[in-house]
Amino acid sequence: MKSRRRMVRDLRHAQTKLKYLEEKLISEKRNEGKKGVRIFMDGAFDMMHYGHMNAFRLGRSLGTHLIVGVNSDKSIMECKGPPLMKYEERLKMVKACKFVDQVVPDCPYVMNKEYLDYVIEKYDIDYVIHGDDPCIVNGKDVYETAKIAGKYRSIPRTEGVSTTDIVGRMLLMTKEHHYKESEILGHTSRFLTTSHMLRLFGAGIKAPLPNMKVVYLDGAFDMFHCGHVSLLEEARKYGDYLIVGVHSDAAVNREQGQNLPLMNLHERVLSVMGCRLVDDVLIDAPYEITPDMVNRLKISIVVEFSDATNPSMPAKKDRFQFPRKAGILKIVNNPSNFKFTNIIQRISENQSTFQAKFDRKSKAEREYQISKYGLPVAQ
Repeated sequence: MKSRRRMVRDLRHAQTKLKYLEEKLISEKRNEGKKGVRIFMDGAFDMMHYGHMNAFRLGRSLGTHLIVGVNSDKSIMECKGPPLMKYEERLKMVKACKFVDQVVPDCPYVMNKEYLDYVIEKYDIDYVIHGDDPCIVNGKDVYETAKIAGKYRSIPRTEGVSTTDIVGRMLLMTKEHHYKESEILGHTSRFLTTSHMLRLFGAGIKAPLPNMKVVYLDGAFDMFHCGHVSLLEEARKYGDYLIVGVHSDAAVNREQGQNLPLMNLHERVLSVMGCRLVDDVLIDAPYEITPDMVNRLKISIVVEFSDATNPSMPAKKDRFQFPRKAGILKIVNNPSNFKFTNIIQRISENQSTFQAKFDRKSKAEREYQISKYGLPVAQ
């Protein structure tokens, strides 16, 4: 047993060293020419989360320009079954990520040599990047063509989060026996948030200039989705600098009940920080907007969307009382009909399909964890 653990430790060390040498090689190439190093990544990005965003960040760190291909619905359907999110919804989310420079629409799930050659030539690609977990369809490596061409590089997965994990949390929400008012499901997350990760996602954040009009918008932003992106797009129209407040798990659970939020505070904060529409994030934002808060953050406009509160659980107190009296509250119609409940409904309507898919993917992820670390992931 000790020998096996030593081998696992040596393997991790070797992988870390290899990763360092690859990054150094690419970094040196980056400085050789003026065009920089152009990175290509592709995927379904179904129910896009901060793990996907972190993959984009890692991919872009290996070059100077990140191009992301979004798989078509038809291509995903043929290879792994129907996606939960529609193509336009997935495309909107990828475009909104601040680490992405350009998007390639309708990318096939499995790239053949002809398509890879087309992408490399059209977008002047230097490397094709994917996570270090295997991506196999019908017994074939999806990135075999890129590997043969010598264009493939891998990045480490964001541990503690996956689409499979999130779908599992939602499947629990579709079962009535799981509804407990005292339970906050987001706490089941295995993701470990560090100050280092927050700093990486916060790279490039700058304080507003003195003459800027600061707009403030807050909320749960649970399972950050295309409806949230539409809200942020609308809020940005009212100023020059957008601060987004993300409420605590306790505040969200108090107002929305059941076992919400699905994602814990740190997961929700990272998702908002990864959006290019956001200039800064207020973590664990006060539920009531106070004079002190407005003064310290130099807020000029507070945006409230007309259907922002849950109609089945009306707020006990007018938390916008001060901005309303101060004349800085702007009530805006919600520009999107898409809500978190839409995702839950889609899963509920096809629960048996998603349960089977979840079980299959969970088994594959456990096998990946065992092969990588030598020990199974905690259930």
